Amino acid sequence: MTRRAPKPTLPPEQLAVAWQSVSLLLDYPDETLLERLPLLRAASHELPEGTGGPIRAFVDHLAVAELHEVQARYVETFDSRRRCNLFLTYFAYGDTRKRGMALLRFKQTYLRSGCVLDDSSERGGELPDHLCVVLEYAATVDQRLGRQLMLDHRAGLELLRLSLHDASSPWAALLDAVTSTLPPLRGDERDAVRRLAAEGPPEEEVGLSPYALPEPGAAGVPAGPDLLPMPSFPGARP
Repeated sequence: MTRRAPKPTLPPEQLAVAWQSVSLLLDYPDETLLERLPLLRAASHELPEGTGGPIRAFVDHLAVAELHEVQARYVETFDSRRRCNLFLTYFAYGDTRKRGMALLRFKQTYLRSGCVLDDSSERGGELPDHLCVVLEYAATVDQRLGRQLMLDHRAGLELLRLSLHDASSPWAALLDAVTSTLPPLRGDERDAVRRLAAEGPPEEEVGLSPYALPEPGAAGVPAGPDLLPMPSFPGARP
């Protein structure tokens, strides 16, 4: 029997504020982000404390920290630690060929909404499964489809959250805010988190190029608008 995903825990306008705020704050910190902090702090007060509180805590941290130190810690956290990875498909597929089809599924989801990632966009250059991209898409384009992408990779999100807490990272608060907008973990998802924590993302003898996004119309890839099924991942919500 197919289980339906639980209904959102917050109304649409609050989900948009929460996801857009975290999308901006979870990106690489720069002067532009610092200029947005007063707006983001004000927006956090529109949210329930369980969601707005963690966002506010991170804003307060960023407001008093030295930017160059935050930038160095950001790189050390997200670029150097496999379990603190902002690419959602990495937790399920690691550096394996299966990841290419999972990435294509993200790309097709965006195309279904008329959203195309390119070098001219603010998020240009990022792979489609980058958490900042997914959150921005969910906040500004299609909440239902964006939320489903997060639910499909719920176990990976939780491992990221736990890994950031283990590292005493200030960015852990932002993952707390995201998970507060999603339903609690189910039993199979908790099992998937335990497996991921014990084993880590899968490895293969290939690098980035073998899982570059295949183009529609290529061998085995539909040319039409129909979404590919999400590749099997323990704990993914139907």
